[in-house]
Amino acid sequence: MPAAGGAEAATSGIRQWSGIAAPAASSETVQMEQSSLARHVTEGGWRMGGLERPGKIVCVGRNYREHVDELGHTLTPEPLLFLKPPSAVIGDGDAIVLPRLPASLARIDYEGELVAIIGRPLRHASPEAALEAVRGYTCGNDVTARDIQAVEEQWTRAKGFDTFCALGPGVVTLDAADVGIATRVNGEVRQRGRTREMVVGVGELLAYISRCMTLEVGDAVFTGTPAGVGPLHDGDVVEVEIEGIGVLRNPVRSER
Repeated sequence: MPAAGGAEAATSGIRQWSGIAAPAASSETVQMEQSSLARHVTEGGWRMGGLERPGKIVCVGRNYREHVDELGHTLTPEPLLFLKPPSAVIGDGDAIVLPRLPASLARIDYEGELVAIIGRPLRHASPEAALEAVRGYTCGNDVTARDIQAVEEQWTRAKGFDTFCALGPGVVTLDAADVGIATRVNGEVRQRGRTREMVVGVGELLAYISRCMTLEVGDAVFTGTPAGVGPLHDGDVVEVEIEGIGVLRNPVRSER
């Protein structure tokens, strides 16, 4: 957690690099993006700096204390891991599709995150070796069916709907120890934090995962989301910006 005054420092830091929020997409733009999504899903392709779809997507829950507090959860003794299916992946500019669900299960949330893309296989790695094996980092949106997550012990369904894993706009090499993360919905900042606030840092997290499963080239590892998660609605535009990487931008529409 940041030292005294850290929250304000993080806020001002993000203002310095986030710039002016992009305007909401026009109806014509959203139409084009929806068409693009259908094409990518059909062809099994997606846009993210030319990379192929990850073989697996490993995620960690409750890795920022303030996010744990906002949902009324408790920290686990070890990282809380879960998987998202590759079929959930979309790229920058593709539409996040809100599935048809009963009203009691209909809340769908954004979760902006730093994502590590693996460049060399990792198995029983040290934190230092794990960091050296990272190809680079990108922005991710761990879209979540929050009501389903709340009532089901396993998170597979809540995290696994089609389009619930947005990645982009590209992969960048950087020191991920202390970079700013901001999530905006329709230009309004909803999340902001810094990676130094993680409970378990990137190197330690990758090493921990590698003691359970081999991380292979191209795998994507979501590293947790800061506080400020909230619902998405039809017509929204959600952006995840990470300092030094860029902006992942996705329109939101209801399933038809």
